[in-house]
Amino acid sequence: MRVLIVEDEQDLARTLATGLRDEGIHAEVCGDGAAALAHLGANDVDVVVLDRDLPVLHGDAVCRALIAAEHPARVLMLTAAGSLSDRVSGLDLGADDYLAKPFAYVELLARIRALGRRGGEASRGRVLERAGIRLDTDRRTAERDGRPVRLTPKEMAVLQALLEADGGALSPTELLDEVWEDPFDRSRGVVKVVVFSLRRKLGNPPVIQTEVGHGYRIG
Repeated sequence: MRVLIVEDEQDLARTLATGLRDEGIHAEVCGDGAAALAHLGANDVDVVVLDRDLPVLHGDAVCRALIAAEHPARVLMLTAAGSLSDRVSGLDLGADDYLAKPFAYVELLARIRALGRRGGEASRGRVLERAGIRLDTDRRTAERDGRPVRLTPKEMAVLQALLEADGGALSPTELLDEVWEDPFDRSRGVVKVVVFSLRRKLGNPPVIQTEVGHGYRIG
């Protein structure tokens, strides 16, 4: 796995890179957002550990640029702001995961490994279709009735899980297990926010149904 750490606190960045390398992970460091985009444009990267408050170019702008370019790297956003609204805003930018400072290294490592696994699965690529929805997991594109639908990575992952359920219902807990892939953030509220946003983007008539006591399904 190839990881880029984008962090302007040099001691923290060096410590994280050393720890990841000790785990057999190829890790490199950039100290500002502009340098990170230049590196990502010239190198293969699987996971970006992205500090939100960066010099030269803010982490939010870096994340938006990666999404606009349909870059395949998964983004784990780091920030000193860890409220629910902060996490939701970070995910809405297109980040795949969100971790507040201070954090435990073992948690960061677990999240990086989970994102790396998801990136590897997506790279194999396949097309999922149901109820007029078409999701290309290789190109990371979604359509409804032939109309392109622009989704964040988290919305894309939730849509993929629902399509793979083949009409079955997934509970918020099951979506947390499949999409967030770690035991640290168990916020059902975040799941509801992502599903609400996904349902709105897919348009009318609503294609994601809520089954009381069971969860969500595409029908």
